Amino acid sequence: MGGYGDLFEKAKPYIAMICLQFGYAGMNVITKVSLNGGMSHYVLVVYRHAFATVSIAPFALIFERKVRPKMTWSSFLQIFVLALLGPVIDQNFYYVGLKYTGPTFACAMSNILPAMTFVMAFIFRMEKVDLRKVRCQAKVAGTVVTVAGAMLMTLYKGPLMRMAWTSHGQAHGGEAPAVDPTGREWFLGSLFIIIATLAWASLFILQAHTLKQYSAPLSLTTLICFVGTLQAIVVTLAMEHRPSVWTIGFDMNLLAAAYAGIVTSSIAYYVQGLVIQKTGPVFASAFSPLMMIVVAVMGSFILSEKIYLGGVLGSVLIVIGLYSVLWGKHKETQAESAALREAMASINSKGDGDAVHGHDPECEKANGAPKPSSNGHGASAV
Repeated sequence: MGGYGDLFEKAKPYIAMICLQFGYAGMNVITKVSLNGGMSHYVLVVYRHAFATVSIAPFALIFERKVRPKMTWSSFLQIFVLALLGPVIDQNFYYVGLKYTGPTFACAMSNILPAMTFVMAFIFRMEKVDLRKVRCQAKVAGTVVTVAGAMLMTLYKGPLMRMAWTSHGQAHGGEAPAVDPTGREWFLGSLFIIIATLAWASLFILQAHTLKQYSAPLSLTTLICFVGTLQAIVVTLAMEHRPSVWTIGFDMNLLAAAYAGIVTSSIAYYVQGLVIQKTGPVFASAFSPLMMIVVAVMGSFILSEKIYLGGVLGSVLIVIGLYSVLWGKHKETQAESAALREAMASINSKGDGDAVHGHDPECEKANGAPKPSSNGHGASAV
């Protein structure tokens, strides 16, 4: 039973991130239908994070009332920036990009997230790179291939890929309006998605740092969503001057806001934070190709979305690059675990604390996320 328990414990981060991708996939398709129907993306961001705050706050109040750290000015400033990066910048830019392109393209482009996260983690010394190590070569090569795939998707259209099940799709009410993949809107949409992804990668890095100071994931998630809601209200009031944009009924707009808020903001932020605590930001960002596949199938069925050869080729490159990064990260984790076991065995056998210096620190996180044992709660839930 111990062996199965250990296996399940190791599989928890993988299971959590896979489930999140299915949640994100549903959000992309539902949101695209809502935006096509005329809903303001500024208002959608406000309602989304209001739903997120209401849904996660009770759990934070109940489960973390005894372990919630004291709020400091440093923690508040980091939460303010996290809210600005996620709910405000990332979501608004992503929704505009989604509206100008389509869910499959938007998901594929956002797959450059792990590459951006890896580069930023290296810049902030959360990752070390020793090019003599194969695992580090794999991460660097994967980053380059991923960026190349994103550039190919943006700059090359290619012929239309016809799907057998989309021949009758024109009758679907959720069909997206035609967008010229060589036009200005398509290019701007691609640019907006890249900016949104950069903001999301920055959130991963800052969240890993913030969780060291404010080690209450549920409370942190609640505060990010609440502060993000307030910031989004200010942005919406500045950008939208029609009172009618705030009107929402029991329709697709309400479903899009509630689904996005509860599933892909409150639950996703919390689970993502736990995975980052346990595995680091690069691992947590490496599962987005699954979302792209699910969205491609759902989008072609529900929205009769058109898929072009350039998008397919770019997606293949992005997936190859992503899993090169993930393979390198996996090998790095194995090396860290083996070195730690060797160091602990040496300590136990010799009783010499200096033996731990035999641990190979190359190509590992210098200031990565804390180990689960550093937090008496939360991490065990992943």
